[in-house]
Amino acid sequence: MPELRKDPIVGRWVIIAPDRAKRPITIKNEPSPAGSDFCPFCEGGEEHTSSEILAYRDRNTKPNEKGWRVRVVPNRFPALQVEGALDKCGEGIYDKMNGIGAHEVIIECPFHEVSMANLSEEYVREILWVYRDRLVDLKKDRRLVYGMIFKNVGMAAGASLEHSHSQLIVTPIVPVNVWEEMNGSQEFFNYRGRCIYCDMIHQEHAAEKRIVLDTPNFVVFAPFASRFPFETWIVPKNHNSHYENIQKNELDEMGTVLKTVLMKLEIALDKPSYNYIIHTSPFDSQAVPHYHWHMEIMPRMTRIAGFEWGTGFYINSVPPEQAAAYLREVEVDVSGGRK
Repeated sequence: MPELRKDPIVGRWVIIAPDRAKRPITIKNEPSPAGSDFCPFCEGGEEHTSSEILAYRDRNTKPNEKGWRVRVVPNRFPALQVEGALDKCGEGIYDKMNGIGAHEVIIECPFHEVSMANLSEEYVREILWVYRDRLVDLKKDRRLVYGMIFKNVGMAAGASLEHSHSQLIVTPIVPVNVWEEMNGSQEFFNYRGRCIYCDMIHQEHAAEKRIVLDTPNFVVFAPFASRFPFETWIVPKNHNSHYENIQKNELDEMGTVLKTVLMKLEIALDKPSYNYIIHTSPFDSQAVPHYHWHMEIMPRMTRIAGFEWGTGFYINSVPPEQAAAYLREVEVDVSGGRK
């Protein structure tokens, strides 16, 4: 059983999960040609994964068999486990609880594809719909408080398998980074009476220096205080605190936006490793006026070293204005992609 332990100084929770050390690492520095190696995420390898939780399938196909387009399975080496009770307790000044939660893998296509940017817009939209469906379902479990959807691409970003996939980890507490983000948003709202993300959208439109892409429902920009070179945010224009409340027209548009941005980054930076994370509100909060869900994409162009770890500062060698200008000029055609 994994265990959650709380740092008594800064309130940060750590997951102690020894079984994670057993997971296979098959990713390579260079993508392997399609079909050259066995991949458990490819269609036909269903018996080599856990039983599916959800799958978007062709009609008249059976669970855990061929015929799926996007498939969700429990992680075989989970950071947290669904079964059991939290059993919160203390050891002197230390707080801990059982590692209860969920850890799922979203397999994004049945064929061997390394890059999400190479998928069709329809595929990307289905992946985004799966994210929503899983958050809606897991939200019903009263033990669970926060759902984080993230994607690791490339060894430098922490990926262990190259087949295009993303993950969902749901925790019984709000992570400290999320709490700090929401607390800062709340303080701004208390002072100004406005959502800081809505204000950022207005200011980026006024400045016209950091915007990468502007569509009817989304703005994509390099944030003013970018931590990493070419860090890019996708922010909905309509205020919405929870990703799972996204509307169909917004989600359809986001599929095109996400594919466009990933294609731009891959062309501009020669297929970098990257992480993306959907920042959303905790399950146990109603729609709130001060917080705004969004996606953050972080290419792994530099490494975090001693100064960053010791101070919390980040050193970014590429000004966001320069990064945004460069990405704006990259032309892409999103109409293609594997279907």
